[in-house]
Amino acid sequence: MDLIDIILLAIALGVDCLVVSFSQGLIFTSQRTKNSLRLALCMGLFQGLMPIIGYIGAHKIYDILIPYSRWIVFGIFFILGLHFILEAFQEKVREQICRIGLRCLIGFGIATSIDALISGVSLRLTAANLILACSIIGVVSFVMSLAGFWSGNRFKSFPSKYLEITGGLILLALAVKSALV
Repeated sequence: MDLIDIILLAIALGVDCLVVSFSQGLIFTSQRTKNSLRLALCMGLFQGLMPIIGYIGAHKIYDILIPYSRWIVFGIFFILGLHFILEAFQEKVREQICRIGLRCLIGFGIATSIDALISGVSLRLTAANLILACSIIGVVSFVMSLAGFWSGNRFKSFPSKYLEITGGLILLALAVKSALV
């Protein structure tokens, strides 16, 4: 996986952070800077650390998987891409949002980084530089989370559906590229 692929993966993974942060930006009218930074830091950390867990898990079964790695990577990205796109068309239930306390931050971090955990397997199978990839994913998620929070706070009605579709299309493009290489 080259640098461009890693950046595209980071953007696709960061879409969840952007959308969740956007929804939080719609809510908060006080302590916005503090809440946006705490949320972005949490998102960046979880997104940057979860691929390591997937990478390590894949290491245990590396010799078994390597002959099929191209197709496994294709499958992972393809399924994630379809998941993003299908989720964009599902009606979202408006839940009561908790204030950004530690439990809430951890919940958001875990919920948005499951895809990053799975992408760690792809990083292992494509022999990507783990430190570089996780750093880029973490930084991009941090920035996208801040952008989402402040966009939500400023615009109050930005359609997240298109962001989810874009993230899904990026993942589908990565799937096709991995199958062709």
